[in-house]
Amino acid sequence: MKYLSLNNGIKIPMIGLGIYNLNDEDVIIRAIDEVCYRLIDTARMYGNEEILGNAIKKCKTPREELFITTKVYAPDRGYARTKLAIEDSLKKLRIDYIDLMLIHEPYKEGKEMYKALEEALKDGKVKSIGISNYNKKEYLDLLEDCNIVPAVNQVETHVFYSREELQKVLEESGTVMEAWSPLAAGKNDIFNNKILLEIGEKYKKTTAQIALKYLLSRNIVIIPKSSNLDRLKQNIDLFDFELTNEDIEMIKTLNKGKSLFGWYD
Repeated sequence: MKYLSLNNGIKIPMIGLGIYNLNDEDVIIRAIDEVCYRLIDTARMYGNEEILGNAIKKCKTPREELFITTKVYAPDRGYARTKLAIEDSLKKLRIDYIDLMLIHEPYKEGKEMYKALEEALKDGKVKSIGISNYNKKEYLDLLEDCNIVPAVNQVETHVFYSREELQKVLEESGTVMEAWSPLAAGKNDIFNNKILLEIGEKYKKTTAQIALKYLLSRNIVIIPKSSNLDRLKQNIDLFDFELTNEDIEMIKTLNKGKSLFGWYD
């Protein structure tokens, strides 16, 4: 596994497992113990923090080797509610600290919520804090009032929506971009894409592996989701080859510059 250093010096695995709608405890345990996933991404919205908490307790991998992410969401809006939400997530996850806690999306009360995250960071309840689904304007607005620059902005990013301008703005202030749905949830027939197939043949890799490697080549953290053990292995097997500049330029032609899921930039 390769790691990126966040703006606080903490290292985040570059590949993780997203568990949206993945509620099989055994799959999570096998992903951690057998396939060696270390970053696991959940959210209060997903309703499976308790499942992940049970998996963490049952797996053989030491807690200190894991990087656990969760997110506060709409019902947690406001300073006081976010404070309570952090405690609730710690209880459900059955851990003493959360490695990364994000605000799930921009809310009117986002700055109050972020203040609560900043305090949780100082109290040692979370190790890193950040945001999710913030566009350039929303990100820069938050920077004007926060005391701690977000370590991560988790957004929709994939070969069809590359968001290079947003990444540049984030990096200028020290925020890492993390991609949810890095395989575009299979949209646009990504697994049969001719460009990805052509490049994949050269390296004996799948189209999914090429699409994921493209994001890694840009220093974007990825959290693909799968419950299939073979695909879990493929999604993490990305460090034995490198894309050429020509490959990357070909992949860039796939960018449509707009969300496939109704988000906006």
